[in-house]
Amino acid sequence: MDTTLAVGFFGALFAIMNPVTNLPVFLSVTQSLSATDQRKVAIKTSLYCLILGGAFAAVGSQALGLFGITVDHLRVAGGLVVLMIGLNMLNGNESSSHHGTDDEKEEYLAAETVAFYPLAFPILVGPGTITTLILYAHHVKNPIEAVVFAGVFLSVVALLLITFWNAAWLAERLSGNARVIMSRFMGMILSAIAIGMIADGLKTLLPGLA
Repeated sequence: MDTTLAVGFFGALFAIMNPVTNLPVFLSVTQSLSATDQRKVAIKTSLYCLILGGAFAAVGSQALGLFGITVDHLRVAGGLVVLMIGLNMLNGNESSSHHGTDDEKEEYLAAETVAFYPLAFPILVGPGTITTLILYAHHVKNPIEAVVFAGVFLSVVALLLITFWNAAWLAERLSGNARVIMSRFMGMILSAIAIGMIADGLKTLLPGLA
């Protein structure tokens, strides 16, 4: 995995799992907890993200093969999912594929048990994250590239943990405007990356377009 791919991977993963834009979600589902308990939820959420993300990255391509789906099919379909998420971020809307529908939100569990559902899955490790992990894992060809891949993923999860660990403190100092600006900027980056995914998939599936 060369430097360009590694940077693209970090950009896509950070944009989707964005700790800053997901901070209000974390605070809303843990608002009844003390700062100490919020930090416990932050640790559990990060751990679940590592486990889920690692599992999808490791066996995602093989699982797709069982359904006759190639990585290029995933580039197009997953790119469309990521594009919709990016466009929703640009328009200031939540993506129901990650944050859930209104009916699903009403059934979210008690604050003490939200680390896995809905925080880790599907908010943080949802369709967009899964697609990104599988597509970039496909570029890993040797142990060094595997280390780079793991390093990028771990760095994003580490940023997630740091942000959620300090959620109460950040909530008092991070303005709404800052979150909006971050969301819009990440939405633009994510949309551009999604277009690249779709284009790469279509070049292989429909070579005449290339």
